[in-house]
Amino acid sequence: MDDDALLAEQLAYYRAGAAEYDRPYAQLADLQDLLASVDTLPITGDVLELACGTGQWTRLLATRARSVTAVDAAAETLALARARTDAPTVEFVEADLFAWRPPRRYDTVFFSFWLSHVPPARLPRFWSTVAEALAPGGKVIFIDDGPAEAATEVVLADHPVPAAVRRLDDGSEYRIVKVFHDPRTLTRDLTALGWSVRIRPVAGRFIAVAEPANDTVHRINS
Repeated sequence: MDDDALLAEQLAYYRAGAAEYDRPYAQLADLQDLLASVDTLPITGDVLELACGTGQWTRLLATRARSVTAVDAAAETLALARARTDAPTVEFVEADLFAWRPPRRYDTVFFSFWLSHVPPARLPRFWSTVAEALAPGGKVIFIDDGPAEAATEVVLADHPVPAAVRRLDDGSEYRIVKVFHDPRTLTRDLTALGWSVRIRPVAGRFIAVAEPANDTVHRINS
């Protein structure tokens, strides 16, 4: 299975399972703690949220930001996000993040539990898109699963793209991209792409803040 086919199946999973998306946030105390951590993060100005899902994070970002542009490819999750987040400063955009280009620059770029769904071969291009979106002096904030969370997934062994299988309540199964980034390796990879990153492990997951190490990233993406 190539990247395109796997990503299409991943999108189908999130569209079909939109109504089940929020369940872990209601059940897992560590996710509730992560949501509460938004108040401690350097979120300022105009915020771009990538892969906003059902708006669990969007509603919190809106209380800290001047404006929020929240992008997701799944119409079904976006509908739930719109219902959850009625702040006039929030704009929702339906778009494929692997094809979408930012129309402007933002002070903060935020994404939660999305980097692990980016195929490794597409990581440089994804971070190039992030750089295009980031205003000078801005920060990238992202949250995701660390290697310890692999034990909670049905991981596909020897798959050409790191992947896992998810099952919905109706019994249907979907393959998704799932990369359990080790903070040390991720730091090395992002440094090679021109970023300075600080990663803080949190109960099997991590919170990271990244900035261009110098103006090279912005020059490349200007």
